[in-house]
Amino acid sequence: MKFKKYLLLFLLIPLFAFTLHKYYISLCEIEYNQEKKSLQIIVGIFIDDLEFTLNKDHKTTLNLATKQEIENIDEYYLNYLNEHFKISLNNESKVYEYIGKEYDNDIVHFYLEIPNINELKSIEVTNTSLFRNFENQQNIIKIKANNKNKTFYLTPNNVKGFLNY
Repeated sequence: MKFKKYLLLFLLIPLFAFTLHKYYISLCEIEYNQEKKSLQIIVGIFIDDLEFTLNKDHKTTLNLATKQEIENIDEYYLNYLNEHFKISLNNESKVYEYIGKEYDNDIVHFYLEIPNINELKSIEVTNTSLFRNFENQQNIIKIKANNKNKTFYLTPNNVKGFLNY
């Protein structure tokens, strides 16, 4: 009888591990390169969260987690970023260039750039990525520019970070 109790306990413990809360975060690093007069941006998002969102938005199956991407995946990515990730410099909305992406284990890193910035007086970042599907999502923004470092923690109730120089 004891053996059955231990066996039952042994089988139930792993089930509790699946009930642990998952963290929903993304990380964006922004750096102003004065020599190149450009804003260099890296956005990191968990592949499975992005895959869930894009599949739901487009009613398709992209299989990002397997890294077997469809031919026009960069188009999906850029459209999503343009809709949910926006930057204003010196109170003027800017369009960034999509340099590319890189898969790193279970994260996809997007490389973006805004060239031809002669002077940086202020920066405003809006990031609503994944908020629609994950209520606990946090988008962390780290900015390094003009000898200042600032970190913002964006949530569905606070989608913008602003830094004035």
